Amino acid sequence: MSHSHIIKDFERVSPDIVAKAASFQPAILSDVNGRRGALNGRIKALRPHMKLAGPAFTVEVRPGDNLMIHTALALAKPGDVLVIDGKGDQTCALMGTIMMHVAKARGLAGVIVDAAVRDSLDIEAMDFPVFSVGTNPNGPTKEVAGRVGYPISCGGVTVRPGDFITADADGVMCVERESIASLLEAAQRKVDAEASRISGILNGQLNASWLTKSLITAGVLKEGDTL
Repeated sequence: MSHSHIIKDFERVSPDIVAKAASFQPAILSDVNGRRGALNGRIKALRPHMKLAGPAFTVEVRPGDNLMIHTALALAKPGDVLVIDGKGDQTCALMGTIMMHVAKARGLAGVIVDAAVRDSLDIEAMDFPVFSVGTNPNGPTKEVAGRVGYPISCGGVTVRPGDFITADADGVMCVERESIASLLEAAQRKVDAEASRISGILNGQLNASWLTKSLITAGVLKEGDTL
């Protein structure tokens, strides 16, 4: 296989930025990123408590073949998130217990796979974060070339090597490596604003301050009207 299929070295979002950004829910980062970057909801946490954050280590495979995932496991660095374009295929599992043990032993932050996995109870017992489009007991083949370290499409979102990946029970979020640091202040403001709003709700302020104005803009109410 030509080495043109593999890019080993690329710039990653820094560990410092990963640590800071990991404190924010994917939902918060999506809001301050223009509601962009969330992978399709078909890619879900294998178990609701699972969450992760780290730089993307990207893999593209042909449906049902995991040769390049084995290759990626040999090359990924501690803290990386394996992000796999499996073409949304659910006819077989691309990864199971053995590969997840390798990923965990190599210090990876977790796995995002736009395809199915298997051995879900074993993975749960390992407490290793895995996000997939579900499970299937069928095993894959290991015969077809793909690519490692190239930009991929995963869950309908472009993911480049080194981009920031974060995921929790709501789903998976990708932010471009160059952009994530600039979102952190806005993310904190969003967290503070939401905490203030919830506090107001608990104190009886149930209607959102913007609602009447938006209804007037939408033509539901006339200027001067109230609910």
